[in-house]
Amino acid sequence: MDMDLDMDFVSIRIITGDIARLVDFYERATGVPASWSTEDFAELRTATATLAIGSTRTVPMFAPGAAHPADNQSVILEFRVDDVDVLHQNLTGLALVEDLVQKPTTMPWGNRSLLLRDPDGNLVNFFTPVTPAAVERLAR
Repeated sequence: MDMDLDMDFVSIRIITGDIARLVDFYERATGVPASWSTEDFAELRTATATLAIGSTRTVPMFAPGAAHPADNQSVILEFRVDDVDVLHQNLTGLALVEDLVQKPTTMPWGNRSLLLRDPDGNLVNFFTPVTPAAVERLAR
């Protein structure tokens, strides 16, 4: 199979039953303001990717019943940050670490990671490369 397509991975979308709650969480957790297209669709854009958040009302536009809110058990959303320990303190102060999965921990591959769940139960990893190999591998 010939795959000579010009392709870029640009975003991931979360479908939620409470878009205002989820957008508020990600705005506060990341410091990135959301851009609302409609009351049912918002995006948080970073320099490298976009997190799109859509309400359940957007699902029938694609395929009715294709997406189920608060039902993810395998995908982890990841955000690289300058200092995961400082972020952990800030998020704790904002009461955004209600469902902590793992406090900041240095992983075998060289990232220091904070793993938590957003209000819909999606896993979110905030990480900082800390070993020389990880820093080099993930150079911006």
